Amino acid sequence: MRLLKIVPDNTNIDFVRLRGLAFGLTLLLSVIAVGLTVYKGLNFGVDFVGGLMIEEKFATPPDQNKVRSVIDGLGVGEAALQQQGGPQTLVIRLPVQNGADEGATNAVVKKVEGALARAFPGATFSRYSTVSGKVSGELIRNGVLAVVLAVLGIGLFAILRFEWQFGVSTIVAIVHDLLMTVGFFALSRFEFDLNIIAAVLTIIGYSINDKIVIDDRIRENMRRYRKMDMREIINLSVNETLPRTVMTSVTILLALIAMLLLGGHVLRGFTAAMILGIVVGTYSSIYVSSSLLITLGLRAEPTPSDKPTRGVADNAERVAPRER
Repeated sequence: MRLLKIVPDNTNIDFVRLRGLAFGLTLLLSVIAVGLTVYKGLNFGVDFVGGLMIEEKFATPPDQNKVRSVIDGLGVGEAALQQQGGPQTLVIRLPVQNGADEGATNAVVKKVEGALARAFPGATFSRYSTVSGKVSGELIRNGVLAVVLAVLGIGLFAILRFEWQFGVSTIVAIVHDLLMTVGFFALSRFEFDLNIIAAVLTIIGYSINDKIVIDDRIRENMRRYRKMDMREIINLSVNETLPRTVMTSVTILLALIAMLLLGGHVLRGFTAAMILGIVVGTYSSIYVSSSLLITLGLRAEPTPSDKPTRGVADNAERVAPRER
């Protein structure tokens, strides 16, 4: 039985040749992501802004102005509406009632549910969640702190495990991945909540796994081919790890696409973030993190014990068999 190979054996793609284009594209996308986040902001969920969130499903796409008018007439605060998962589902956000306990919150939910059922026959209540302003502030701080500590810890590990250039290139690539994810949520208006923070941390874990594998192969080849140009070492290392990188990304994407199609709208934001993170993380591992080592001045310097080689020996060193 013939084995499936997504990437042929003995690939020899010159990834470094495109590093100038890749750096320019990375910078452009990062600026756009920051601009979108600043200009449009993120659609923070109840986890981060506090308040009461009610999800209501209607028999037909409702008139949002009428929905807002019905809720405003209940005296429970100004309502913010957003479609979720289709035109027939609305997420209704309300401010937390002053001094409201769980019983009072349930009363508000029942009041909204009853009013909408009367005004829109066939409307059904799906779920609700509530978070106080104090708790939401703590969640924001803890979420940001978790992401920052993860990035710094990964960079420190790369510096201690390899050289400082590896740590810097890894941090740059991961920051790029994070900016792409945040920019995507600013553009798509998916709800940004604690589930997305979990997705971001998962993306960081996947990205660092991919980058460390490539960096480790670069370090091995630096010791093995001390007289080889750094550009050739990086191309060789990335090509050697390319089958593993592509196979891992494809298998994870297959699972995520199934989750996106069948998991319902509750998981849609989380799954979309994961899919984007896999694609962007694979790109940054190949074109950003590895090629940046050349810009940072990493060199495979020979040790004093190395003996000079000439002619056939040099050629043999350059064409030594690859390890897979």
